[in-house]
Amino acid sequence: MDLDRTIPVSPVRRRRLSRERLSRGLFLLPTLFTVGNLFCGYLSIWRSIDGNFTAAAILIIVAAVLDALDGRVARWTHSTSEFGEEYDSLADLVSFGVAPAVLAHSWGLADFQSLGWMASFLFVVCGSMRLARFNIQTKVMDKRYFVGLPIPAAAAQVAVWVLVAPQPLAEKGQALAVLALLVTLAFLMVSTLRYQSFKKLDLRSRQSYIMVLGIALALVLIALHPKSVLLVLASLYWLSGPTSYVLGLGRRRGQPPPLAGGETTELSRPA
Repeated sequence: MDLDRTIPVSPVRRRRLSRERLSRGLFLLPTLFTVGNLFCGYLSIWRSIDGNFTAAAILIIVAAVLDALDGRVARWTHSTSEFGEEYDSLADLVSFGVAPAVLAHSWGLADFQSLGWMASFLFVVCGSMRLARFNIQTKVMDKRYFVGLPIPAAAAQVAVWVLVAPQPLAEKGQALAVLALLVTLAFLMVSTLRYQSFKKLDLRSRQSYIMVLGIALALVLIALHPKSVLLVLASLYWLSGPTSYVLGLGRRRGQPPPLAGGETTELSRPA
C-alpha cells in the first residue's frame, strides 16, 4: 500500500516540501558547473598527452567559462556554501593548474627536459598557492580587485598561445620565450599586484554601461577573429597588473611628501 497516497498532506506542508526540493535543486546547480569545469580540465590533460593540443586548449577555455558562471549562479540562486567554495578551488587546481602545465610542457617545453618540467611544476605550485591565499583572504580583501594574477587568467594565456600556434614548437628561441613567460605567469600569481575583478559591476552607473558596451564589442570581435582577440585580451589582462603598479609608483613619486606635524607651506596656507 502506498502510504503517501493514503495519508493526507496539508497545503502548508506540501508547500514546505516543494521549497525544500527546490532549494536542493538550486544547491546542486552551481555544483554541476564546477563538475563541468573539472571534467574539462581532466579531459584537457588527456588531450595534451595524446598530442591534440588545440582540443586541450579549447577545453581549458571552456573550463574558465564554467568557472566564471558557477560562482555567479550560486550568488543568483542564494546557494553559496563553504563546500562549494572548497570544491571549486580543487577543480580550479586541476583545470587551471595541472592542465595548462601539462599542455605547456607537451606543446613546447619537452625539449628542455628537466628544466621544462620544473617550469611547468612551478606553475602548478604557484597556482595552488594563489588559490589557498584567495580562500583565506575572501572575507577581508577589496572585492574590486584580485591580489595576484587569477589562476584562470594565467591558464587562459597558456591556452591562447597554443590556439595561435597549435603545432609543437620546433625553434629553440620560441620554446625559451614560452618557458620565460610561463615562469613569469607563475610568479605573477603569487605576487601582490592588483588585478580588476569586475565583481562590483553596478549597472546603475554610467561607467558600468560603458563597460558592458565594451564587453559586448569584445564578444563581437572574438566571434570575428577569435584567436587574435583572445590573445590580445589575455595578454592585456596579465600585463595590467605590472603596468598599474609602475604607473602608481610614478604618481606617488610626483606627489610632495607630507610635512611633519601637519605644517603647511606658504603656498598651501589659506589666505
